[in-house]
Amino acid sequence: MKYKRILLKLSGEALIGEQGFGIDQKLLKQYAEEIRDAHNKGVQIAIVIGGGNIFRGVQGESGGIDRVHGDYMGMLATVINSMAIQSALEQLDVRTRLLTAIKMEQIAEPFIQRRALRHLQKGRVVIFGAGTGNPYFTTDTAASLRAIEIKADVILKGTRVDGIYTSDPEKDKTATKYDSISFKEVYKKELNVMDMTAFTLCNENNLPIIVFDMNKKGNLSKIVDGNKVGTLVEV
Repeated sequence: MKYKRILLKLSGEALIGEQGFGIDQKLLKQYAEEIRDAHNKGVQIAIVIGGGNIFRGVQGESGGIDRVHGDYMGMLATVINSMAIQSALEQLDVRTRLLTAIKMEQIAEPFIQRRALRHLQKGRVVIFGAGTGNPYFTTDTAASLRAIEIKADVILKGTRVDGIYTSDPEKDKTATKYDSISFKEVYKKELNVMDMTAFTLCNENNLPIIVFDMNKKGNLSKIVDGNKVGTLVEV
């Protein structure tokens, strides 16, 4: 096993599946099974999931909602997704804990770094909800921040594509994939991996990122085992 502790970043949009909105239960179950299989190998897993399948702060601003108000609405959307993945994991007998950056005692524990570390050490999958708890920060930034705080070995960013390409592979058929790339090269080539705040946090703290296709069965376990999957970004 190559990685002892990982942070898995999932986009909210990934949960939409083919239905166009909300949470695709079939896809949710598939993700939970992938996480369970990796967890059964003994790796400690933390998860951050976005809320774009329900609401995005930037989207709300374009519709006339104040940006700060909209960002908090987006944070609540991430909690809904976090509860969904928690429920799916527990149905597979995986022990979990949901910690949120905004206090909501009836459904989650408040985020405390030492508590999160203790849960991981006890073999629980830890889910971080409500982003950073502050507006103007994305869930990518929340993932980078939490990964650093829990001393994760790597951030695994699960997407719909199988890595980082020279350009958008869904639009450019000539785009080629990088097996690995440095942080400096990503800056220089202006590739879209994460938002700049999140990406810089990883770079400054020497935290590698792997971008991979979460929808391909077995990919998560392969990465944990040390197989080359997706694109590795490192210093």
